[in-house]
This record gives sequence, C-alpha cells and structure tokens, in this order.
Amino acid sequence: MADLLSSAQEIAPLLKEKQINSVLLVCGASFLKQPVYQIICDAVSEAGAKLTRFSDFSPNPVYESVVKGVQVFLTHHCDFIIAVGGGSAMDVAKCIKLFWNMDQEENYLGQKIAENAVPLLAIPTTAGTGSEATRFAVIYYEGNKQSVAHISCIPGYVLLDASLLETLPLYQRKATLLDALCHGIESYWSVNASDESRRYAAEAIRGVFAYEKKYLANEREGNEGMLKAAHRAGQAIDLTQTTAGHAMCYKLTSFYGLAHGHAAALCVEALWEYMADHTQDCVDPRGEACLKETFLGLAQAMGCASVKESVLKYREFLDSLELSRPVLKEEKELEILKKSVNPDRLKNNPVRLTEDVLEELYKKIVR
Repeated sequence: MADLLSSAQEIAPLLKEKQINSVLLVCGASFLKQPVYQIICDAVSEAGAKLTRFSDFSPNPVYESVVKGVQVFLTHHCDFIIAVGGGSAMDVAKCIKLFWNMDQEENYLGQKIAENAVPLLAIPTTAGTGSEATRFAVIYYEGNKQSVAHISCIPGYVLLDASLLETLPLYQRKATLLDALCHGIESYWSVNASDESRRYAAEAIRGVFAYEKKYLANEREGNEGMLKAAHRAGQAIDLTQTTAGHAMCYKLTSFYGLAHGHAAALCVEALWEYMADHTQDCVDPRGEACLKETFLGLAQAMGCASVKESVLKYREFLDSLELSRPVLKEEKELEILKKSVNPDRLKNNPVRLTEDVLEELYKKIVR
C-alpha cells in the first residue's frame, strides 16, 4: 500500500531521504499553470536534484509515447518519477517505470517485466480513475488496447491534493464520480472479491454518496472526500479487477463520445438489475447463496435494506445527474457492441453473460 503524503511540502524531504539525483515529471501541459507545479519544481531544487518534464503523450496514450518517455528517463539518468494527471499520465508513468530496464532493441510489450525499485509518486488531478492505487496501465499499440499489469506499477507514494480538482468542468466531475462508484460496485461483486477488497469498496461507495453534492458544487470538503473515495475504489479494483460493467463500456465511449465513467455507469445500471434477477446463472465458485449475500451486502453499503432498493437508488442517482443517453442510429450497432466485449474481461463477473444477454443489455443502454 502506498504512503500517503499530506501535502506537496513533503516532496523535498522525501527526495532528500531517498538521495534522489534526477526526477522525471510526467504530466500534461495544462499542469504547468497549477501552483503545485512550482511547488514541485522548488522541492526538486531544494533536494539538490534536477527535474525533467515529459508531456509528449495524448489521452489514450500510445506505445510510441512510452518509448519516448523511456528514452528521456534514460538520457537524463532519472531515479525518481512523479506522475501528475488523470489516467493517461499515470499509465505513461507506470509503463516508463516498468520498461526502462528492458532491452531497448525489442518491443517492450513482448518482454518479461522485472521488478524494479524506482520510486513513483502519483498525484491525481481527477477523483475517479483510482489509477494512483493500482497495478494496471493501459496503452495502445497499432490501434489495439494493451493492458499492462505488474505489482511494480503500484505507486509507492501518493499525494491527494484537493486544489488540483478546482478547475474540473461539471461533466468531468460527474463522469469521474461515476467511475469511482462503478469501481466500488464492480469490485464488490467481483468473483475475486475478498473481505479486504469489500471493505475498500464499501468505504468508496459510502464516500461517493457522502460527498457527491459538495464535490459537484466544487467545495473543498467535497473535493477532498471524493479524492479519498476514488483512492479507496482504486485499492479495491487493484485486488479484484473490474467486471462486465467496464468490459461493456469501452465501445460506448468511442461510438457515442461518452466519457469513460459515464459509459461505465450506464452499463452497470443495466447489468445490476439483470444480475440481481438471474443469480441462478451464478459462475462465482462460492455459489449462488454467497452471491445473494454479496448483493445484500452491496445494498447495505449503498444504505439500502434490500437489493431491489439498492438497484432503484442507483438508477435514481444516475438520473439525478441528468446525463445524456446514447441513441441507436442503426440496428447493426448492437451487433458491433456485443461483439466488442472481450470474453476475458467477463471472467471476473459473477453471473454468466451470453452474447444474447449482452445484446439485451445494450438495448437498455442505447435507446
């Protein structure tokens, strides 16, 4: 589990303690306008180290960007990485950390990952992905999504700075809030769920509902609370991985221009009701009775007395955010959507989902 820094003022002492000589800062260009950027620069200088910034990547980062990042890391003899941003910056930084000690003449994605001790400090600028707490990273190679996973990916240090959320647009607030909520929900019902992961998931779910209004109103208390909730959700997902909600949402983002959390939330809405009504199709090796207990425990984490009430509460909450619903333009889109779901990503789901079921679920999602 990562060490949580209480403020950016702790960065300089950390660098001194680790006797760091060269820091690679992975961030988007927009971060340079944030006051925390100058604090980081000053901290690195105070520690007697040099700072190199790497921003040559885009949303949904590609493999080639990571290769450039690795070259920058090696050229400047970096021995510490700071990642600031949303999921993209985190993914790039994680991959640089994993790839820098591999053979540069071969494709990094085809090589075995060797654990390394380069420290990684993650500073999220959104409250949703939970990437600062997970061993997973996603990059694109030749147009295809590549999932990278290793325990070395997990940042050793995390700074949750609420000031970095102050400029988030309202739609992004809603979408990232929903991403954190879906992480908590999916982690809770995952076939990989444990007592530990469910503690994290339940805490995340309660946190989302407790701070939702203040977060959407851009109040400091809400920003702080949502950051913590998203971090807990990330810790839960790190242990269990996501389930069908996330497996189903990816094509929705590219097809209909939805933010990731928005698309995931629509999938979870349809999925939750279906699974609660079809526990007889349970594939969790712990059995149907255990699954029913899981849904009841999830309902209680939502502050509800029954599974039916929790499904309704989720739907009403989603409706209250007044987000758009994708509209089917051609019937063939349903075929594309159901075929887009990676079967491997359904293995963590507790209820069996056939292609026919996926099509019915998409019919509820896409109006």
